[in-house]
Amino acid sequence: MEKSDSPSNEPWSVPVSVDDIPASGLHIEIDATTAIRAQVLALVAGLASVRDLSKLSAVFDLTRRGARVHVAGQVSARVGQTCVVTLDPMESDVEETVDVLFAPTPAHDKPTGEEIELKLEQEPPEPLVGGKVDLGALATEFLVLGVNPHPRKPGAEFGSLKVDDDGPRHFAALEALKKRLGSSKT
Repeated sequence: MEKSDSPSNEPWSVPVSVDDIPASGLHIEIDATTAIRAQVLALVAGLASVRDLSKLSAVFDLTRRGARVHVAGQVSARVGQTCVVTLDPMESDVEETVDVLFAPTPAHDKPTGEEIELKLEQEPPEPLVGGKVDLGALATEFLVLGVNPHPRKPGAEFGSLKVDDDGPRHFAALEALKKRLGSSKT
């Protein structure tokens, strides 16, 4: 299932209406096409230091809880990044677990006679917009959350700082400059 021609501002929009989720739940698998991956990449490149997006897919299980919708699943992606140590191009796999509760916004809440208890450690529910959950937007959000902001190629390490008897060399150079500038003042 895949859509991109919806009125959403998201590059990947796969809306699912709450009314289309049966009581037994709904299992949905989505895969982004090359064109959609390019649109998603344009959005997330600056946010997540990603230079390529060769794979993006997600698997979701949706269940209704009264007027609320619980979405659980997994977002998978293959991203091209730049190693922060060697500056070489590299590929990284992103596997991000999704567990989100959606609820109507307070203005749209209708009394259902059902009380819902939220524990203090729980996140508040995400808003249902127009009675729909946008799985493409959700997958994009979790892609950004799952990207390593400081990727390293396997085995890449920063070199050790050279230290002489006076401490690190750059501090010794600063100390010499400070002495030289201080001695020129009279």
